[in-house]
Amino acid sequence: MKTIEGLSFKRKMFFFGALFVLIHIAALPGISYSDTDVQEKLTIYVVNYPLKYFAERIAGDRAKVVFPAPSEGDPAYWMPDAETVAAYQKADLILLNGANYAKWVRKVSLPRSKMVDTSAKFKDRYITAEEVVTHSHGGEGAHAHESLAFTTWLDFDFAAKQAGVVMETLSRKKPAAEDFFKKNYAALEHDLLALDNEMKSIAAKNPLLPLFASHPVYDYLSRRYGLNMKSVHWEPDEFPSDAQWSELRAMLKKHPAKWMIWEKEPMKESTARLKAIGVNSLVFDPCGNIPDQGDFMSVIRRNGENLKPAFQ
Repeated sequence: MKTIEGLSFKRKMFFFGALFVLIHIAALPGISYSDTDVQEKLTIYVVNYPLKYFAERIAGDRAKVVFPAPSEGDPAYWMPDAETVAAYQKADLILLNGANYAKWVRKVSLPRSKMVDTSAKFKDRYITAEEVVTHSHGGEGAHAHESLAFTTWLDFDFAAKQAGVVMETLSRKKPAAEDFFKKNYAALEHDLLALDNEMKSIAAKNPLLPLFASHPVYDYLSRRYGLNMKSVHWEPDEFPSDAQWSELRAMLKKHPAKWMIWEKEPMKESTARLKAIGVNSLVFDPCGNIPDQGDFMSVIRRNGENLKPAFQ
């Protein structure tokens, strides 16, 4: 092996020239090996819209966040095709909601090293429903509201914890951008905990107020904010059957609610008939899918405004 002294003059000049260029590049402002790590975007696939919103707020331009579920329907009951599953498999990260949300995940093969259960830290506080109801609506076909409630993000303290797991995961993936992720998470956490305090303030005005929910998706909302709520299984785009109206009248005798909370804007025929028996309607969108207008934060804030008249 030749030493530098043993090289020809031309080779010595080439060696020192290359070394000079490398040192010069490394010394340029704004360029470093860690910056390369920062500039390379992560590809993150998620199973619901709240996780997409959290990941985008925290990662900023450091990641591409993909939520491929169709805009119609509940993503919890969606089944992706083979091509979409393959896209999940190729992602750098797969963010899961946990609590048995997105049941398709258990039916396919996804890289365990890429999957992150964002609610695992509080799984001991999952809510188990008293009954399992199977029914069908829309284009989703029959599905069951299983014993484990999964809309964890409607407890906004839990939502902040899920966002925290996203921040921690991104920081492990891209240590050079950790401060960036932490700063973005702090702003998101502030917003989520402000929602938490606002909901507590609204509910505290009348903690015993009886309420109906058109669907059993508000378990975590109800527990966190002490709502006196009973659920039926009505769809906003379907007029309830005679049997459903009879069930509601029977429930009213023991639970005299004056308000029904809906996931989406209900049919006018439904709200008119409810009004006739003394029950008003309001919308509290769980925001599991991408909203037609606004984002997660604006939708939830609007939900709070919709809820206020009931407690006044």
